[in-house]
Amino acid sequence: MSAAQEAPPPAAQLLQFVTAPWLSQAIYAAAKLGVADLLKDGPKPASELAHATKNSPEPMYRLLRALAAFGIFRETTPGTFELTPIAQHLRSDVPDSLRGVAIMFGSPWHRAAWTEILHAVRTAEPSFEHAHGQGFFDYCQSHPDAAAVFDEAMTSFSTQETPLVLEAYDFSGIRKLVDVAGGHGSLLAEILKKNPAMQGVLFDLPSVIDGAKKRKHLEAAGVAPRCELVGGDFFQSVPAGGDAYLMKHIIHDWSDGHCVTILNNCRKAMAPGGRLLLIEMVLSPGNEPHIGKLLDLEMLVQTRGGKERTEAEFRDLFAAGGFRLTRIVKTKSFACVIEGVPA
Repeated sequence: MSAAQEAPPPAAQLLQFVTAPWLSQAIYAAAKLGVADLLKDGPKPASELAHATKNSPEPMYRLLRALAAFGIFRETTPGTFELTPIAQHLRSDVPDSLRGVAIMFGSPWHRAAWTEILHAVRTAEPSFEHAHGQGFFDYCQSHPDAAAVFDEAMTSFSTQETPLVLEAYDFSGIRKLVDVAGGHGSLLAEILKKNPAMQGVLFDLPSVIDGAKKRKHLEAAGVAPRCELVGGDFFQSVPAGGDAYLMKHIIHDWSDGHCVTILNNCRKAMAPGGRLLLIEMVLSPGNEPHIGKLLDLEMLVQTRGGKERTEAEFRDLFAAGGFRLTRIVKTKSFACVIEGVPA
């Protein structure tokens, strides 16, 4: 390894980690200002971008210069910037946009929970509640602007992940798929579109189902006649008769006790020969790097008992909920499809 390729000294590496929030906040600012959308047709001077976004020219230049140092935008000539492959994902009009994710993680209301992470570590209580006086989902209900940002971020994640899940897992043998807490139905729509013989049930809170009717993902995919929309509470019951019950990034929001209740309800409602499908991150063992280990801290600060889990923890959770974990199917995303059958 050449000197130029050698890793920085440990102190320098730690300093990079400590100052990482500066970079995250700079990305947030660029995403919030819509800079990537303004550059989609080609390079522009920072002064022009500042004028278009009603900001000051010199600070705009300094913002983009810092981001360009990390490969997010590129300075083509002094004071003029263009998109890089990374910056393309900050556009709002591309299928794999991460703009909503950048805005959510950088928003003051979200960041406040992380500034109080010591509270979560000391007490095992969510620091989001400590910072805001209410839980994350209650906060979103009372703050429509935050709810809209959260919705955009989750849509961004789903758009990235869905095709990779469909590529990795074969849904074709399922006759009736119940998507539990399926949101507005974007994942279920894609599964039904790929499997024309399948029937679907989209199940979520009544208010979410009302939103799904307005969003019309199922209609746009041409699968609405094959899908029933049902409102309810998965802690009470889920629609009966499905031969597969699917949950995507739902179980990680809840404690083991809450998860066992949800899994038990799915098992009771399931048709004979049915299966349970969870789309979740599975944490790698030991010191292996995995983004899920940071997302696990996000669960620590934002939720009451939610967490990312290892394979062993999923096996124990399945057993407690009356299932036997049969296999874990890896995808090209960070998530896996975790399959189980009634024990």
